[in-house]
Amino acid sequence: MDVKVHSIHFKADQKLIDFINDKVEKLQVFFDHIIVGEVFLRLDKNSDKENKIAEVKILMPGKELFAKKQCKSFEEAADLCVDALRTQVKKYKGKLAN
Repeated sequence: MDVKVHSIHFKADQKLIDFINDKVEKLQVFFDHIIVGEVFLRLDKNSDKENKIAEVKILMPGKELFAKKQCKSFEEAADLCVDALRTQVKKYKGKLAN
């Protein structure tokens, strides 16, 4: 799977990018036909503490799954997105099996 990380209006450090790549690539364990994972990292100017937004989109044959979370850190937001996508992937795979 190809994972692309886009940091919008700031420069993400390599540690953060590697962390997100590892998390998103673990979705392959549940469904190995995932083609691309795209991650968008943004800072929300409005709120004080929970101003880190992570959006994760994964593309599979015939399906696109998406999750968006806002937390105190990009790592936490990415982690919650991957958890939400794991549930969606399992549900999608279950539909394929029937």
